[in-house]
Amino acid sequence: MKLNRIFMALLLSLALTLAVSGCVSQGGEIEEGESVEAEVESEVSNIQANPVTPWNPEPTEPIIDPTAYIHPQAAVIGDVTIGASVMVSPMASVRSDEGMPIFVGDETNIQDGVVLHALETIDEEGEPVENNLVEVDGKKYAVYVGKRVSLAHQSQIHGPAYVGNDTFIGMQAFVFKAKVGNNCVLEPTSAAIGVTIPDGRYISAGTVVTSQAEADRLPEITDDYAYRHTNEAVVYVNVNLAEGYNA
Repeated sequence: MKLNRIFMALLLSLALTLAVSGCVSQGGEIEEGESVEAEVESEVSNIQANPVTPWNPEPTEPIIDPTAYIHPQAAVIGDVTIGASVMVSPMASVRSDEGMPIFVGDETNIQDGVVLHALETIDEEGEPVENNLVEVDGKKYAVYVGKRVSLAHQSQIHGPAYVGNDTFIGMQAFVFKAKVGNNCVLEPTSAAIGVTIPDGRYISAGTVVTSQAEADRLPEITDDYAYRHTNEAVVYVNVNLAEGYNA
């Protein structure tokens, strides 16, 4: 029995050695001074360039302000710009590999499970798909999210889309082919699809706005509105979280 245990231990050791050798050979030769762990980490990085595709032959790395914090379980891919003191939480996906670019302004927070993605913005002839772009200050984006915006848990901003400054997008809310103005609130599970939401309006929980007439009739945010100051508090928390995680 003792010999059998020794034999099994030797077999296990050999198997582990071969497995490590296999990983190294699949990844190519490792330069002197590099480790297997470093090579594997580089291949599975959560922050990376977009792949080369028929509609985009150029890989582009994200540009991330050093004061922003990207959680290791979040993904930031492709032509993405992330501003100062931005907090990107676990399982968030900011993926600029089909529609591009994606812009996220200073002090914005992208909470757990949030998705930023967009429809194709360049066709296979290299021409822009204008209907899938939004223009801000003379520059065109697939998705533009302004400053001090809160994108709460599991919300989705799918381009073409624009979200203005100081706006709160509630849990599981959805913005698609839409522009949401400054100082707005989308309460949880609400949606703005194919419309422009004027500044200072809110969409009640569960409400889906799909016509401009509906958007123009949305109630204004007044002093007695229950969520008037929610975004300020959420931004404060997440700016400090980004600073704390980076420390």
